[in-house]
Amino acid sequence: MIAPVFVDTNVFVYARDPRDPIKRARAAEWLGLLWREQRGRTSAQVLGEYYSVVTRKATLGVAPELAWEYVRALMEWNPQQIDAALLSRAYAVERRHRLNWWDCLIVAAAQVQGCALLITEGLQDGATFGGVIVRNPFVLGVAEEHTAYAPVQKLTSRHRGRGRPRTKRAPVAA
Repeated sequence: MIAPVFVDTNVFVYARDPRDPIKRARAAEWLGLLWREQRGRTSAQVLGEYYSVVTRKATLGVAPELAWEYVRALMEWNPQQIDAALLSRAYAVERRHRLNWWDCLIVAAAQVQGCALLITEGLQDGATFGGVIVRNPFVLGVAEEHTAYAPVQKLTSRHRGRGRPRTKRAPVAA
């Protein structure tokens, strides 16, 4: 399945972070795939968070001009704007899943953009929110992306169901 993939702030930040070369390489691999296949999606919120983090953290040391160039390039992904419809959807996500507000905006933006996958380190790996599957990009490799869409098998319970036990009835003679 080839589907749009929503990218959260932490993936963009790790792609620039020299402190963890393994995460940096994995983030760059994901972003490279999404650029090549034009399946990357994000939001204005994420771009704002990215700019703030990479220009404010001394350990990252990204010049504001360089950070802005990258944000401008990511505008090709047509980032989801925060508007009344997105806020309403985020509120519904909050009511149903009890996430923090900023995560609700991320999930809602992924839903509005028709993403099947949301890659982030900030939410539980494997969680599903209204058709959007959350995967940790540092656990799920790019080559394994197709497994993220596989339906989860329903486990059969070892316990007897609730309610009255069924009784076997004798066949009725004709």
